[in-house]
Amino acid sequence: MNQLYDVIVIGGGNAALCAALSAKEQGAQRIALIESAPKAWRGGNSSHTRNLRCMHNEPTDVLTDSYTEDEFFEDVWRVTGGQTNEDMARFVIRLTVDATAWMKKNGVRFQPSLGGTLHLGRTNAFFLGGGKALVNAYFKAVEKEKIDIFYETECIRLNFEANRCDSITVLHDGQEKLMRAKSFVIAAGGFESNREWLEEAWGPAAKNFLIRGTRFNQGRMLKELMRNNAMIIGDPTQGHAVAIDARSPLYDGGIVTRVDCVSLGIVLNKNGERFYDEGEDFWPKRYAIWGRLVAKQPDQVAYSIIDQKSIGRFMPSVFKSIKADTLEGLIDKLGLPKEQSLKTIREFNAAVQPGTFNHSVLDDCRTEGLAINKTHWATTIEDGPFYAYPLATGITFTYMGVKVEKDARITMADGTMADNVFAAGEIMAGNILTQGYVAGFGMAIGTVFGRIAGKEAAKHANA
Repeated sequence: MNQLYDVIVIGGGNAALCAALSAKEQGAQRIALIESAPKAWRGGNSSHTRNLRCMHNEPTDVLTDSYTEDEFFEDVWRVTGGQTNEDMARFVIRLTVDATAWMKKNGVRFQPSLGGTLHLGRTNAFFLGGGKALVNAYFKAVEKEKIDIFYETECIRLNFEANRCDSITVLHDGQEKLMRAKSFVIAAGGFESNREWLEEAWGPAAKNFLIRGTRFNQGRMLKELMRNNAMIIGDPTQGHAVAIDARSPLYDGGIVTRVDCVSLGIVLNKNGERFYDEGEDFWPKRYAIWGRLVAKQPDQVAYSIIDQKSIGRFMPSVFKSIKADTLEGLIDKLGLPKEQSLKTIREFNAAVQPGTFNHSVLDDCRTEGLAINKTHWATTIEDGPFYAYPLATGITFTYMGVKVEKDARITMADGTMADNVFAAGEIMAGNILTQGYVAGFGMAIGTVFGRIAGKEAAKHANA
């Protein structure tokens, strides 16, 4: 720890690993990776991921057809409600073209393009073995490149002098130690695991939030960047928030806790009322709005209800559904107000229009005459047995972060650029993501900016 490193990377997830490997490619010799988690929990939220969204103009070995820059950007534009930096978003999108080739060079393996109801075979490349396999492959590559890895080592201070950082203070084996480098890459995630900070932003509702990912993303580096007068952007209440099974653990539930049958049925709050269009668009383009929707409901809880027709049409949660032979019995098991809940379901059934159900397209199955109509995949809830999943808000990562330029260099509050500090991943994703989310885009941002940050940090160190 006492040597002068060329580059120190703070973090242990996808963006950090990409940065370390990219710095090595660029010629940096002495590189350290600082991971606050124990080795068994390394990888941050990246260990819970499973795919990367990437642009391609023709079929590839892992993606079908084409997915152009314009179509990719339109998906981002739609989910953010137009609240994105188009120049920066398109910059990321264009640089995903060679992402899978670079990842494969560093040991990541992909599965064949995905079919079925997720509609992602054309847009998202899936890691063989999921995010844990991706993280393990990158760590193996990092070890092969003789990059120093320090587990259970938390960076607790960034020691800036004006706009330059000459050293960091880390907590290692219960002792504070100083580490020095010519350049630094901060890729330490957001603050989603810091429940006090979430409550400060969201209010009391945050007490009922669950954290889908790592418990180690406490926002320490974001606080340090604030203390050192970096430019902070984004709304602290915005982030990747998903409706997950309310029976999930407080931390590290991961993707398997997501409830994917929402678009096939109806969702009631604890008052027995619907509150949003369940069939607004394909699930991968809408799943990330449901965490915020549930967060706004009484007690931050809701219930996804389907009937027998939907079984086999979605990826089930890791938890068993709540099942009953009758709707009355199901409502009783859920503890919902029976009269209002049954009234909501009856009115929904009566509003369903004739159509041809097809979950692979935006079909013509809809309702008419309701205060909140269901736009697609609307079928009656009447064929028993009946099933339900309790929903809670699952926070994946936060969008408030530090402003960067296209070279990943951090912008200071006075508008000047940090001399030798770069950022990648969740901590800078708010430069592009302001609200909403589209599947696989976080990994795209982390991969693109991780590679850039490592490259630029190495160039600065070698100058």
